[in-house]
Amino acid sequence: MERAEKANGAAASCLIKKIPAVAHPSAELPSEIASNIAYHAQYSPHFSSPKFDLEQAFYATAQSVRDNLIQRWNDTYSHFHKNDPKQTYYLSMEYLQGRALSNAIGNLDIKGAYAAALTQLGHEIEEIAEQEKDAALGNGGLGRLASCFLDSMATLNLPAWGYGLRYRYGLFKQKISKDGQEELAEDWLEKFSPWEVVRHDVIFPVRFFGHVDISPTGTRKWVGGDVIYALAYDVPIPGYRTKNTISLRLWEAKVRAEDFNLFQFNDGQHEAATQLHLKAQQICAVLYPGDTTENGKILRLKQQFFLCSASLQDIIARFKERRDRSGEYEWSNFPIKVALQLNDTHPTLAIPELMRLLMDDEGLGWDEALGVTSRTIAYTNHTVLPEALEKWSQATMWKLLPRHMEIIKEIDKIVHMANLCVVASHTVNGVAQLHSDILKTELFANYVSLWPGKFQNKTNGITPRRWLHFCNPELSNIITKWLNSDAWITNLDLLSGLHKFANNEELHVEWASAKMANKRRLAQYVFNVAGVAIDPDSLFDIQIKRIHEYKRQLLNILGAVHRYKKLKDMNSEERKKVTPRTIMIGGKAFATYTNAKRIVKLVNDVGSVVNNDPEISNYLKVVFVPNYNVSVAEILIPGSELSQHISTAGMEASGTSNMKFALNGCLIVGTLDGANIEIREEIGEENFFLFGAEANEVPRLRKERENGLFKPDPRFEEAKHFIRSGAFGSYDYSPLLDSLEGNSGYGRGDYFLVGHDFPSYMDAQARVDEAYKDKKRWLKMSIMSTAGCGKFSSDRTIGQYAKDIWDIHPCQVP
Repeated sequence: MERAEKANGAAASCLIKKIPAVAHPSAELPSEIASNIAYHAQYSPHFSSPKFDLEQAFYATAQSVRDNLIQRWNDTYSHFHKNDPKQTYYLSMEYLQGRALSNAIGNLDIKGAYAAALTQLGHEIEEIAEQEKDAALGNGGLGRLASCFLDSMATLNLPAWGYGLRYRYGLFKQKISKDGQEELAEDWLEKFSPWEVVRHDVIFPVRFFGHVDISPTGTRKWVGGDVIYALAYDVPIPGYRTKNTISLRLWEAKVRAEDFNLFQFNDGQHEAATQLHLKAQQICAVLYPGDTTENGKILRLKQQFFLCSASLQDIIARFKERRDRSGEYEWSNFPIKVALQLNDTHPTLAIPELMRLLMDDEGLGWDEALGVTSRTIAYTNHTVLPEALEKWSQATMWKLLPRHMEIIKEIDKIVHMANLCVVASHTVNGVAQLHSDILKTELFANYVSLWPGKFQNKTNGITPRRWLHFCNPELSNIITKWLNSDAWITNLDLLSGLHKFANNEELHVEWASAKMANKRRLAQYVFNVAGVAIDPDSLFDIQIKRIHEYKRQLLNILGAVHRYKKLKDMNSEERKKVTPRTIMIGGKAFATYTNAKRIVKLVNDVGSVVNNDPEISNYLKVVFVPNYNVSVAEILIPGSELSQHISTAGMEASGTSNMKFALNGCLIVGTLDGANIEIREEIGEENFFLFGAEANEVPRLRKERENGLFKPDPRFEEAKHFIRSGAFGSYDYSPLLDSLEGNSGYGRGDYFLVGHDFPSYMDAQARVDEAYKDKKRWLKMSIMSTAGCGKFSSDRTIGQYAKDIWDIHPCQVP
């Protein structure tokens, strides 16, 4: 393989010398694109040798695409500047962007031209795209949702910005060893990102620690402490088949040259001389640093405030610059021109920071500042989990942000981020109907009586471009053919037109062919990364998401253990009647979440035994797919046939991977939780494998468990006993299995009701096995799933945010 790559690289190096190296920033023809790529290979070099191998070809290709994006970018913001619309600013600690090259040339509708140009240069576009590393700016659904939202904002021509942090290492790269999950620093910026543009003129001071000075007139000013500078890096976000290209602005933490103590350094006090530099580097080093220590808590709070302060200073500067054109600006107009959306509780400090900037820097009084703030800011809640509803100790807050603590105490006496968001924002929304109902009846019930009109639901969505059109071109082309139009790509409701073809045998043949092509691609990928050969004729059953006890990967693997034991108990004739199944699980466990890491190890240990059992390997495989990210999902989701969305009812705010799977014709086995409820309503109950307790039953079931009234299903006990017997190795799984035992308590006593839901889960899986044997029925269900997914476009979600929360309107570049 390596020898072939070298040969191809050498051939490409010869070919590129024959192409004129001419800059064509807005190139559309393959010959012009090839010249522009050659130009960047020659005049924007990042490597010493003049080779044009895959890696160098990727960077040159990406920079040529960026040329095109920058032109559109400049036109977009010039148009916004001229028309001066109200703009939305989306604050999020996470953006799980995925690869940008394929998405950009797809949205620009120039993929064919780029493919032809790269062929002239001796490379295939698919191989070039594979060279790109996923940007490590996010963890899971929260960050991926933010990225889908930016895509939809651009596609809908909305005036908008995204704001985040430029993490050096992001979350972590997951490696699976004999000991389970290991965390390695992600290397996405090891060389450089070809997409970002540093804005050296956009830099703001952000203060930490210090104290509050009170003047003789009573005004207050935050002074002293450490000052770190936020430098802007912009990443272009193109809309689909529109000139509009908006920005994701990422902040990097820097210090000035004068903060380097040259005297101390020359005196041998090297660490003391560079202390502030080290503090700055820590802020944007890692996404979600461990917070079990006091230093860890302070660093997390620093990250959140750094994002909020830099973003707000930028937003205010832009507002003042726009107002200055008319010679004056009124702060009462700020909410008329600015909509600020907080993506979960992480950016909550935007509330006291906006208050501080308005009062201390701009001279507004308390009432006026609070009025401006509450009319500007809206809050999206993404969770009901206790550990995710952030709380900060008053001592930590007073230490790091003394002025903000004064403001917070005036607004709300408790330093509880979710409460602060509710009190000081004009709108609070959940992200699925069930979740929004729970927010109103449970989490924020006290506030609903005060402000009943403040609470809304905005069911999440996904971009159909990345999550069907680009990642599954085989199925996308079939849909376009049968609908006789590709308008569904920006109007997903049109998928309902597939309903009338659901029984069409010709469509069934094409649909099955597309699915098999994707399954074969997935099988090859699994073999490459996990070394396990899987059969494309088996049922591909996939669960990919963050590893967490409430998401119940443990229920999945316990079901797999029971399936394996049943197969072992059968004779060869009985096994022939079984539906062969390949179970794939992927996801990262947070580095300090011990039980989640035990689940990862258990999946791998079960797979090691099952996959090497010659009696069983034709009927069952269990694979842990390592280092799950967006690019991995783009392979797994099109190749899936069954996907598990099995969280304890009432615990998952929405889920968005369920939407991605359903859109790609994958059937769901799931609980009535999050968006599962709405997916089931849209695609039809008969096309969804339902099991488990409902959300309103969960408190009673936990109480019954606590009172010793739970009677475990024999299959549940059998699966646990099989693991304890050492059938899957010598690792001690007692602590993990003990979490399913006992009668009370979070983290024990089976808080997430794995035992209660196990029998109905196994019954649902039996229905899956039977349904899969009837290929015609399964294909119809698959088509009906895709046909019913129109509601779950992020275009619809963002359209609702724009109308109901932000009051912004399209501003299309002509």
